[in-house]
Amino acid sequence: MVQSRARIQIAKPDILRFFDELPQKILKTSDLARILEEQRSFWRLAQNTTTQRFISFLAENGKLERLDFPFPYRREHRYVWGKVPLLEVLLTLKKDSYFTHYTAVRMHGLTEQVPKIIYLNHEQRPHHPTHNLEQSRIDIAYRNKPRVSQNIIPFGNVRICLVNGMYTNQLGVISEKVNYDEESATVRITNIERTLIDIAVRPIYAGGISEVLKAYELAKDRVSVNRLAATLEKLGYVYPFHQTIGFYLERAGYKASSLELLSRFPMQFDFYLTHQMHEREYNKRWRLFIPKGF
Repeated sequence: MVQSRARIQIAKPDILRFFDELPQKILKTSDLARILEEQRSFWRLAQNTTTQRFISFLAENGKLERLDFPFPYRREHRYVWGKVPLLEVLLTLKKDSYFTHYTAVRMHGLTEQVPKIIYLNHEQRPHHPTHNLEQSRIDIAYRNKPRVSQNIIPFGNVRICLVNGMYTNQLGVISEKVNYDEESATVRITNIERTLIDIAVRPIYAGGISEVLKAYELAKDRVSVNRLAATLEKLGYVYPFHQTIGFYLERAGYKASSLELLSRFPMQFDFYLTHQMHEREYNKRWRLFIPKGF
């Protein structure tokens, strides 16, 4: 044991330099185990230097920090070397994940609020809905509470919510450098058009319908309604969310030609702006029930 400690202390400058020069500063336990085995001979480390001893050495002598994410459905942890933006760490928790809903709204500058929850989406496997849409199904669904993810944890001064969204093959997902909570990070995020669709579909993940409307207002000079309509068509929702989106566009003051793009979608059913409306009004143009006075 003494010899093991002596060898790792002798190699300390080389080990710390190696990690300082690593291009990837976010690491799993398996990454650290692989590095130890690949470099063991070069650093002349004893065979009884285990991965855990190696990790303890790096934490005590270097800049290694462990971050724990105790999600109810599966606990995760990551190691970081030095200061790494939290957003970039979160993107490593689930393969091909990306930021959506209120988090994307904030990243695009489409809210005047400072949301204290981060929404990270990882898509389900492809599947095709088999039921036909009926008015009675819509009525029952929107009479009840919306389904929300319970895979959520507190982390520092925010909460992190993992959303298991429908399969879209990453439609409308882009890579972008953003400033968030005084940190600069390169993230995967839904573009403005996809973001506006997502928050209209799931306003509960966007601060509610008033915040959704505000996002549509703030996006007016930046969004391509043509691209939004094309994206919506590709997403292929069973429910007629085009009626919801058309209403938001009209209420936010978009031009008539933009509204016409949404009017071209079929309107065969009455629909709802949000769930569990106790008092409501009916918008004939969009065949949409909305909260009274909204």
